[in-house]
Amino acid sequence: MTTITRLLTRGPDRGPVDIVLAALAVALLGFGVVMVYSSSVIEATVVFKDPQYFLKRQGFYALGGLSVIFLTSRFDYRKLRPLTYPIMGLVTLMMIASVIGLGHSGGGAARWLAIGPVHIQPSETAKLALVLWLAYSLEKKRERVRSFSIGMLPHLLMAGFLMILCLKQPDFGGASVLLLLTFTLLFVAGARLGYLLGLAMLGSLFAVWAVRFTSYRWERMLAWFNMSEHRQDLAYQPFQSVMSFGSGKLFGLGLGKGLQVLYLPEAHTDFISAIIGEELGFIGILALCTVYLVIVARGVRTALAAEDEYGSYIAFGISVLFGVQALINLAVAMSMLPTKGLTLPFVSFGGSSLLVCAAAMGILLNISRSSGSGNLRVSFSTARGPEPEASAMLVTEASFAPATSPAPAYPKSPTPKQRQPRPPPSPKEAR
Repeated sequence: MTTITRLLTRGPDRGPVDIVLAALAVALLGFGVVMVYSSSVIEATVVFKDPQYFLKRQGFYALGGLSVIFLTSRFDYRKLRPLTYPIMGLVTLMMIASVIGLGHSGGGAARWLAIGPVHIQPSETAKLALVLWLAYSLEKKRERVRSFSIGMLPHLLMAGFLMILCLKQPDFGGASVLLLLTFTLLFVAGARLGYLLGLAMLGSLFAVWAVRFTSYRWERMLAWFNMSEHRQDLAYQPFQSVMSFGSGKLFGLGLGKGLQVLYLPEAHTDFISAIIGEELGFIGILALCTVYLVIVARGVRTALAAEDEYGSYIAFGISVLFGVQALINLAVAMSMLPTKGLTLPFVSFGGSSLLVCAAAMGILLNISRSSGSGNLRVSFSTARGPEPEASAMLVTEASFAPATSPAPAYPKSPTPKQRQPRPPPSPKEAR
């Protein structure tokens, strides 16, 4: 009961949120609604006999996302600490349930849990849950994060377990994101570089093994290497996606005037960036990439200015989550990577992805609120007066500076500038 009361108690006013982050998140939500409608109107008309079928649902998700952003941005992120293990436990149970046969299948994968009319994708929630758990654990073990048994092994085991559950669905893209999140947060926390390099090599070997010895993944990889030969079968979707980007040229064909929606399957979900490229052209894709780049940059800025290491780790993790998902989605749509089931944050159709991104953005906005007590790592301490923190550079210079001896008690001899020539004696003095 005490914990619940503490969670519901509003914390002190810590200042406004990062207005740039908030504005970009709202802009992406609105842009996503427009592009989902533009890319799905034909499929919605043919399949569901309702041109606004996907528009109405995405609009509902966007309103829910705005509400989630508003609520989580006002919820003190430090109160998430006691919820870390319950959140992780619930997400893990949902992942297990989707694997053992309770999951709702779609597109050849059991990635959703159907709770009445609501379909939840546990792998999306696992990304944010892992960030929160890693931030909590790394802050608690910050003194021993360079130890393998304490700083590295427990985090690898937890992330590895979630990755295996993702691969069982199967969701190779989700497993890759979980690995990148773990690697980044361990690096930020100060884990040994040798351990991280070993983790990178093991992760690469595991990815090669998972692709080479899984028949459908290997066939998809071979088709990706020879798209011209498989453009009517396994490489049909990426080939049509590349055609979309090519037909858009510099300024695009115009909003709602794209033709590839007739040929590109699932254009409103994982390949919505291809429709953006066709209708808004290279300029539109460049603007979209710039928005995600600014979000990541502002997120890293928030992490560096966070009040504590817990908030810093969360901000870094969420920034990486947005950046990695956007990068992989765009790379897949441009056929720079084989096909993966990753959505474009805030833009692709889907409730689970959008609401999880909204929750993550709300937490990031809450961390961005300035604190009245200041940040000991980047500002002054107000507890004992304005005392600046010694930087690592100053400490390093002081460590290697030569020792100085105390000043002598007698006065120093004058410098050459201070020595003035004595004037010649006057005639009286001479006599």
